[in-house]
Amino acid sequence: MLKMNENRNFNFKLTAIRGAITSDGDTDLHIKSAVVELIKEFIYLNDLKKENIISITFTVTNDLTACFPASIARKHFNFDSVAFLDCQQMYVPDDINFCIRMMALVNLNPKRQPVHPYLKGSSKLRPDR
Repeated sequence: MLKMNENRNFNFKLTAIRGAITSDGDTDLHIKSAVVELIKEFIYLNDLKKENIISITFTVTNDLTACFPASIARKHFNFDSVAFLDCQQMYVPDDINFCIRMMALVNLNPKRQPVHPYLKGSSKLRPDR
């Protein structure tokens, strides 16, 4: 039996990875395409396995209302053990339109530095990346 103070993932470090992408519009298809692209890139860039993803919080700008990014990610990638949350990004004038942001908590190999994917129009959010 695993005790509370025992950690089965002692070869990993708890890491927050951020990322974002812009959708081509406010439709189920556009949002699904953007979420799938973002999650695939996030997994690839950080060499992640499904069991190392603990949670993902998505925020969307107020012009995205057609569907929930978390539901897309859960169904498309079979992330049944990942905790998800969808939120609306606070409104800021002149913000990027149709933007989906994410923050994931993962168990990452301690020798790896996290890579934060900012795709399409969201690259303006992090010009340092």
